Amino acid sequence: MTAEENAPFRPPADRERPETEADSAADLAADSADLAVSTVRLLTRVTARIEDLLTAERKTWGDVDARMTRPIDAIAHLVGAGGKRLRPTFCISGYLAAGGALDGAQAEDAVVSAGAALELLHAFALIHDDVMDNAPTRRGRSTAHMKHAGIHADHGWAGEARRYGEGAAIIAGDLAYGYAHTAVEALSGPARRVWNHLGTEMILGQQLDMSLAAELAPDPALARYVAVCKSGQYTIHRPLSLGAVIAGRDDLNEVFEAYGVAAGEAFQLRDDLLDAFGDPEVTGKPAGLDISEHKMNLLLALAATKDAEVARLVADGRHWDADRLHGALLASGMRQEVEKRIGELVATAREALENAPLAPGWRQRLGEMAVQVAYRDH
Repeated sequence: MTAEENAPFRPPADRERPETEADSAADLAADSADLAVSTVRLLTRVTARIEDLLTAERKTWGDVDARMTRPIDAIAHLVGAGGKRLRPTFCISGYLAAGGALDGAQAEDAVVSAGAALELLHAFALIHDDVMDNAPTRRGRSTAHMKHAGIHADHGWAGEARRYGEGAAIIAGDLAYGYAHTAVEALSGPARRVWNHLGTEMILGQQLDMSLAAELAPDPALARYVAVCKSGQYTIHRPLSLGAVIAGRDDLNEVFEAYGVAAGEAFQLRDDLLDAFGDPEVTGKPAGLDISEHKMNLLLALAATKDAEVARLVADGRHWDADRLHGALLASGMRQEVEKRIGELVATAREALENAPLAPGWRQRLGEMAVQVAYRDH
């Protein structure tokens, strides 16, 4: 990649630390640090909840036959590879911003369970996405289908290694989906409704994403809707609302929707930029994967409606020239335009919080989180 392609993704200086007239920067930083500590404490419990679940399941099914643990190990392999834990982080943040207690009581335990469920649901989505996208790596490691295809080939088993690997990954994804629902089985009422809608929305958003890729339809409105389903709602808005509802505050849904849709679109646009121009050593996955797999993401849809060369190459149907399309995308100036759009979306997300009835310090903290998701480098 050239220096221009691989330039670092950084927020403008005026967006790195928003301040208010009432509070000094030092006070805001201290408050935000305290809130971050509380969030991390609950996130640690989320990770432990997932590990305990997978360890118990591995023991149960390993006693029957060791081969039955393979999908469990695939989930553990992905979750253990790190990741940003964005969805449980936003769920916990919604809970704390809504005034949720940190006293080890039932509500705190419920938000930990919800956070674990969100991370397992995300594991389900990633494992299946990697099969659909034919992705070789995820978080710097082999994807589940590639790893199991390799195991099949190494052992010389009967049948086709690729199909075995994909089948193993589908089973692992299905199992992660089941575990996610097990984790939230105690949720009821409004929290259960948020959870159910979140999962359905994410899956059907994936269907629309797949359809747009197959049809080569550069429709920015539909591409944006996919981004909203798969990022704005699933990553930020619904987890925030789920946490708030667990804390007894379903009145915050409108605020969190306005904030989450804007921050989520910024998140998805950054994802598209990272795919096109990011450093694989940092992102943990190959560059240009969306283009190589004919994915009509939001960045490409916008470029195809504004740049004739991008539109011509996209219209070439089954014969996309990935290198030429990548070059045309860079030459179109769309990266700069998208960076401007990301800045506007971050500002919109912050504005949604201005008069929100949140616990002390959380307007500042959520504003910082919008910057973090919009200007991440992986």
